[in-house]
Amino acid sequence: MYSFWANIIVYFCIAFGVVFGGSMLSGIAAVLTLQSPTEKMLTIAENIKIWAMVAAVGGTIDPIRYIESHVAEGHLNPAIKQIVLIVVAFIGAQMGTSLIQMICKGGNQP
Repeated sequence: MYSFWANIIVYFCIAFGVVFGGSMLSGIAAVLTLQSPTEKMLTIAENIKIWAMVAAVGGTIDPIRYIESHVAEGHLNPAIKQIVLIVVAFIGAQMGTSLIQMICKGGNQP
């Protein structure tokens, strides 16, 4: 059970870090190319969210196969754990996007 909780934290942090780090670096790149960093960061944060989830869960179709094979065999517990990890990766990516939006727009506006 300990490794499952550790995986939850890791998946969340990977997805969050991909969105946050990618958006911050795109802001630096926008400054260097004389573009608006705010617009670039907001655009990248939205566009990179799905890729952050993919990076967190392993970058391949294997998690979906894992879920399918365990459900087909009647083992729901491993499938549910994998679904939870995918949801946690989504939450991390969404929180990274929300933080970038708060940084760019100021305050806690949606």
